[in-house]
Amino acid sequence: MNASVHFDTYSDARNNLKQLFDAAGQGRVATMRRDDSTAVVVDAGRMRHFLASVVPSRAEVVAEDGGWSVFIPGIPVAADAVSFDDAIEDMVDALREYSADWQDRLRDAPNHRDNWGLVQLIELSDDDELRAWLVSSTQ
Repeated sequence: MNASVHFDTYSDARNNLKQLFDAAGQGRVATMRRDDSTAVVVDAGRMRHFLASVVPSRAEVVAEDGGWSVFIPGIPVAADAVSFDDAIEDMVDALREYSADWQDRLRDAPNHRDNWGLVQLIELSDDDELRAWLVSSTQ
């Protein structure tokens, strides 16, 4: 049995979805073609784990004026709150808003298009995972 699963047409992939998803779930390469495009099917948990390891948060947390500020250099996202935990919580919300904006209108903007990995990480993470990812850079 070949470790990889490849389907050259959308119809072939549709007719073999179980095989495609089984391969992805096992971490094997699983692809399908449609016209001139090839798509990869990847288990979401594996993708999230990979992205969290290669997309550092680079979040910076600053105590100032009796509160806390969180920002990520190069990303137009920031949060302020009285407590550290509230600032991180607000940053999770801000990241979710950025992800929605990126998908709606920013994905083709020259200063945002390279944030694809960040957006994927945000969308594949629950709030606890995003908090842990943010805090990992501040310790």
